[in-house]
Amino acid sequence: MNRKKRISANTKDKIFNIFAMLCTAFVLLILVILFADILIKGLGRVNWSFIVNLPSRHPEQSGIFTALAGMFSLLLFTILIALPIGILAAIYLQEYAANNRLAKVVEINISNLAGVPSIIYGILGLTLFVRTAGLGNSILAASLTLALLIMPVIIVATREAIKAVPDSLREASYGMGATRWQTVSRVVLPASFGGILTGIILSVSRAIGETAPLIVVGALAYVPFIPEGPMDQFTSLPIQIYNWTSRPQQGFVTNAAAGIIILLLFTFLLNGIAIYLRNKWYKKTTS
Repeated sequence: MNRKKRISANTKDKIFNIFAMLCTAFVLLILVILFADILIKGLGRVNWSFIVNLPSRHPEQSGIFTALAGMFSLLLFTILIALPIGILAAIYLQEYAANNRLAKVVEINISNLAGVPSIIYGILGLTLFVRTAGLGNSILAASLTLALLIMPVIIVATREAIKAVPDSLREASYGMGATRWQTVSRVVLPASFGGILTGIILSVSRAIGETAPLIVVGALAYVPFIPEGPMDQFTSLPIQIYNWTSRPQQGFVTNAAAGIIILLLFTFLLNGIAIYLRNKWYKKTTS
């Protein structure tokens, strides 16, 4: 009887493994088809002139220079806003906050905020920053909106990295007479730096591809100038791609595919750096 149960369980395991492999292969096949279609349409358009040219009504003369400038400006201000607040909040929640009901409620809400759709953050940014604060459709308003978007991700990733530091390191620091802040700043944070940096890079790579919140806060589809300050109007590469896909000319469709390739390259680069840092940090902590 037990043998029949073991055979039945092994059969179910094999069926489940086959089913999981087929589902994975199906998803990968769809991704390969989409990626190949983008490469076929846009790879021939990716050149230096496409990167340095300004947007134009003529698709063969149009470029992404202002969109790239706007995207990097957005990321710069977003990181400057979200990074210190997110890391300090994670340090407080993990190392200083009391383990009571209030702390658990805050922790649950932060985890839930990390999964909220980006369009909700766009509506919040429109109400809070664009209208109430009077910032208008500026880089600063969009950066504050994206900072709210990625801050829960940074907090969760930082807390997990800090939590992974062995308690023996803290106890050894306290045994040497160090204060709590000295232990956190000189022992815990250096030991968790790789995990924190990985979470930051992954959150920034998410912010790169966001379009919905930028549309809601008023990002422009056509900007013929480079933004010079946080109160300037702006566009971004995802917005530029969205604008090109709405045009009827085939040339703009080709430009959109080329823009997607550039955006994917930045995303793959950031994720590759995150994977490298995570593996390097893991080897360092286990050696």
